[in-house]
Amino acid sequence: MGVKVAKFGGSSLADAEHFMKVRDIVLSDPDICYVVPSAPGKRFKADTKVTDMLYQCHRLVERNQSHEEMYHKIIDRYMEIYNSLGLDFDFYGLLLETGDQIRRLKNPDFAASRGEYLNGVLLSKFLGWDFIDARDVIKFDRTGVFASEWTNEVLRDALKQHERAIIPGFYGAYPNGDVHTFSRGGSDISGAIVARAAQADVYENWTDVSGFLMADPNIVDNPKCIRELSYRELRELSYMGATVLHEDAIFPVHKANIPTNIRNTNDPSDPGTMIVPAVTSKRNDGQRITGIAGHKNFTLITIDKAMMNSEYGFGRRVLQALEDFGVSFEHMPTGIDTMSVVVSDKELVTRKDQIIQRIEQVCQPDTISVSTGIALIATVGHGMVRQPGSAATLFNALYEAGVNVKMIDQGSSEFNIIVGVHVDDFETAMRAIYKAFVKD
Repeated sequence: MGVKVAKFGGSSLADAEHFMKVRDIVLSDPDICYVVPSAPGKRFKADTKVTDMLYQCHRLVERNQSHEEMYHKIIDRYMEIYNSLGLDFDFYGLLLETGDQIRRLKNPDFAASRGEYLNGVLLSKFLGWDFIDARDVIKFDRTGVFASEWTNEVLRDALKQHERAIIPGFYGAYPNGDVHTFSRGGSDISGAIVARAAQADVYENWTDVSGFLMADPNIVDNPKCIRELSYRELRELSYMGATVLHEDAIFPVHKANIPTNIRNTNDPSDPGTMIVPAVTSKRNDGQRITGIAGHKNFTLITIDKAMMNSEYGFGRRVLQALEDFGVSFEHMPTGIDTMSVVVSDKELVTRKDQIIQRIEQVCQPDTISVSTGIALIATVGHGMVRQPGSAATLFNALYEAGVNVKMIDQGSSEFNIIVGVHVDDFETAMRAIYKAFVKD
């Protein structure tokens, strides 16, 4: 028998009906030993997440206003789950005590963390499993930086004492015991941390979609699901806009070479997407690419100067000009006498003219041109490596769609091709690339 750690997102634990789905999933798989729950998410589009309600409670407390009305909405939300599940313990008393703690402590992290904590208590009672408070096993240093090795040691020892356990996501504690949270969405991080400490064979991340799609369904009609991708491919796609799961949130399992399986709580029979340390030698889907993702709102700064390639330190001075104003670059395609840097528009809101002036001062270029309204599209996949014609397929598709390419950036690994197009051509380009590479 293997060991699995299963993390369930807020949409998977939003109400009693979903609690029952989670119970069926967990109890039907004897390999699942540890479960990491999120706080209750939205039950319907206009609903409010419990974490948002808890933050609002804290804001009211901070202003010396009563948080009772808002907190009673949270109590009603939890008691509805409690009563529907037919549980029998003093949960109402715990809810009242928690509300009082939020008022007394005036700590935003403590308030926000109670969504996962209370859901964890409910789920542990519902499953009949042990409960491990993340406050005792997830460690941050005094500055709020996650202490990965300390946590791994403490958590590993704690898990050995429990054959089956619930560990709430999203939070841990400073050395003095005060609660501290990860950034929003931090339950994904917690799940990966638990999987690493448990030396799990698989980390399952259960949500409301059946894995990663090869493209944004808001742009491409019915894109195929990616059944397998590597952590490296995930990093590239997440960086360029894919949002199901960010690579940073599963770094602990990536480091430990533990596969991650993205699954759908509402469709547990679907195998979802498996994220693996390295792709298999031959994928059975026959696709050359793994996925397509993109971002809008970039600026392309192009610097031309004759004999640039023989001028020592030219590239360093360009990048120093950006660094002097606290601006990072996204990509840097170059030629013999041309160097371009791609910068996010939000980085240039108030500093574009100053940066251009600084580049002119330190580099004395022949010309500088600035192109705004650029969108970047990444076509990613191990299947393109050493496959003749991948670039030709991509650029021919854009040509036939009438899309002008303003920038090309392909790494020597041939692992991905990034193109810059005008923002007005973004959706057209995405659909054209998908159609060219993905066969029904």
